[in-house]
Amino acid sequence: MFIILSKFLPLFVYPLGLAIVLLWVSACLTRKKRTARLLMVFAVLMLWACSTSPVATALARSLEWQYTYPHEVPQADAIVVLGGGTEPAISPRVNVELNSAGDRVFAAARLYQDGKAPLIILSGGNIDWMSDGASTPAGQMAEILAFMGIPSSAMILEDTSKNTYENAVNTRAIVEEHGFDSLLLVTSAMHMPRSVKLFEKQGISVIPIPVDYSVVENGEESRSLLDTLYGLLPNAGNLAVTTNALKEYIGIWTYSLQGDL
Repeated sequence: MFIILSKFLPLFVYPLGLAIVLLWVSACLTRKKRTARLLMVFAVLMLWACSTSPVATALARSLEWQYTYPHEVPQADAIVVLGGGTEPAISPRVNVELNSAGDRVFAAARLYQDGKAPLIILSGGNIDWMSDGASTPAGQMAEILAFMGIPSSAMILEDTSKNTYENAVNTRAIVEEHGFDSLLLVTSAMHMPRSVKLFEKQGISVIPIPVDYSVVENGEESRSLLDTLYGLLPNAGNLAVTTNALKEYIGIWTYSLQGDL
């Protein structure tokens, strides 16, 4: 039940979903025109603000820049890669494909090839009602890594977890079974703060390896007035970044209330 609620309830507090709800409510307030107008104005302003570059950038940076890629990656017992960077081979796709978070898979391959750890733990299962069940994120990552030359003997599949909390819990079982002391944790930079907290709560020592940054240093101090004005225009990409950042903050807040952080 928690999995279902965690997927549906936040949709009503994310900018797009909340704006739609407010607009529907305002449309129903036929006798309270002033209240209806205020709700409509608030919905439009909120949606506009969340679609602008300054808001999206500030929220993303507040999460992504908490951890940086180590200047010198230390040796570890294993590399843990969290699922979310692949798409299953469902028609018309012929093979498993990488999505915008696919940097996770590339980073794991590079770390292994650089000799930073002898094993890669691939963590990610399916939520039954959200998938066709043909493959799991862990299996999809394994397929791509095998194509990249990583031997199957160097991969451990954890393909039952349905969320980040279960990623951490199930990885702990693998850590205890093999007697690992340290892990390189690979996931998207925005997802890293929540992931580190959950893994450390399980008593797992992790070294953050953040990838897939949406905010990078690009000399904002030298931006022209035209660039600044352009950033204030509503943009679907900015809205997606804002939504993803809010998803992480809501996740951290929810897990904290449950005592999992």
